[in-house]
Amino acid sequence: MKITRFGAAAVSTAALLALAACGDNTQTPATDAAPADDMAMAPATTDPMVGGAAMSPNDNIVANASKASNLTTLVSAVQAAGLVETLQGPGPFTVFAPDNGAFEKIPAATREGLMQPAQRDALRGILTYHVVPGAVKAADVVKLKEAKTAQGQSVKIKVQDGKVFIDGAQVVVTDIECSNGIIHVIDSVILPSDK
Repeated sequence: MKITRFGAAAVSTAALLALAACGDNTQTPATDAAPADDMAMAPATTDPMVGGAAMSPNDNIVANASKASNLTTLVSAVQAAGLVETLQGPGPFTVFAPDNGAFEKIPAATREGLMQPAQRDALRGILTYHVVPGAVKAADVVKLKEAKTAQGQSVKIKVQDGKVFIDGAQVVVTDIECSNGIIHVIDSVILPSDK
């Protein structure tokens, strides 16, 4: 889906902006090899990095997203929509988390409007469209053509040139394991269709 659908969906888009604060999953490789004695002093971390923060498989989806500097908008949207407790629950959930850049593609007035209490239901609809029940890892996502969301509608999944797209949004970070599910970071906010 494209972000050209505004109206009720426009207000919902602001909520997704808060979810986008989860971060990127990149790590900077070491450029110089350390002497063997120095290596023992700096244990390597196995937790993936997103938005400059280590993601822990022992933390829930909200806790991990809250640590990532690039998913702050998404986290704010989750709070505005009243979905924090749900996404801290047992799940499991798979969250296609728009990063902050994804939310910036939406006009500021639309984003801000969605964060208002009067638009809470619209925002919840948009955010739950980014959540798929169950823990679906990237290896499983690529085998699917679509997946039913917690919102009720299904997202379309496409693999093209080695890249995975969810309703046209590219998955840019995969398999952030959490205690109650999985986060995949995407580069655009996706919107449910108007029925």
